[in-house]
Amino acid sequence: MRMGLAIDASCDIPQKFLDDHGVTVMPITVRVDGETFLDDRSPAEVRRFIDRKLGDRSHSAETEPCSVEDVQRLFLDKLVLEQDCVFCLTVTATRSPINDHVNKASFAVLKHYRAAREKAGLSGQFLMRVVDTRNLFAGTAPAIVEAARLIGLGETPPAIRERVTHIANHSYGYMLPRDLYYLRARAKKKGDRSVGLFSAVLGSALDIKPLLRAFRGETGPVGKVRGFEHGAESLFGYAERRVRAGLLVPAVCVSYGGDLTDLDKLPGYADLRAACAEHGVELMEAPMSITGMVNVGEGAITLGLAAEDHEAEF
Repeated sequence: MRMGLAIDASCDIPQKFLDDHGVTVMPITVRVDGETFLDDRSPAEVRRFIDRKLGDRSHSAETEPCSVEDVQRLFLDKLVLEQDCVFCLTVTATRSPINDHVNKASFAVLKHYRAAREKAGLSGQFLMRVVDTRNLFAGTAPAIVEAARLIGLGETPPAIRERVTHIANHSYGYMLPRDLYYLRARAKKKGDRSVGLFSAVLGSALDIKPLLRAFRGETGPVGKVRGFEHGAESLFGYAERRVRAGLLVPAVCVSYGGDLTDLDKLPGYADLRAACAEHGVELMEAPMSITGMVNVGEGAITLGLAAEDHEAEF
């Protein structure tokens, strides 16, 4: 059975991983100040967004995720002809309509795929399995990495779905923003009251940054740190401790809304890199998607890993 993997563009994962595993990306359209960007995780498009210096004012941007009809066309015109089973992993359904769109599209795909395959001279059943990663940005990476590993091993679709769902339920996604004013402006644009004006003003005045966590579909602050660099050191130190304690998936993904070479300049990152090398854990570095930068601001960090239940201390 030919099995494939599809993700939405806001799932932060390195381009090399996407290429190596033939992952299909469901795009998101982003409109900022009259310019349109197709967020399909293309490095060139991400670079164009950063070079145009739109990050500091893109809180007013409009994002348009792949519609139900777009997903249907992608599958019926392409994926049902290339694969016999496709796993679609999306960002958490509690923060985005993408999961709902893909689920709705799956009904039409499963209803009409036979005609498309027969026209191409193909026979046999086609399976489409949708999995909610229950996380955001780099926090989606553990489930994606595990799905690709199991597909490579030729595991059965039921076994893959069960395991990937388990990993999704044990994935921790963290976010460290640079600019609370930006975060609040974007939240206000989306009708999200999670970052209040008083918190934004106080945080910016005192240079206090929140550490935000996405876990099982819920997002919220789990700690406060003074200064971005101290926040990065705290976050990387936490990840290092989890690596040494043992992970459910041997990978830590870090996404950054800027030049990835900046990561090595941040305190604590070298220690995290050393711990990953020592324990056979892959440290994956990914540029933050355009959608991610629009929602949390340029220069932010997100980090994802999968571990047994634990209390994070910052």
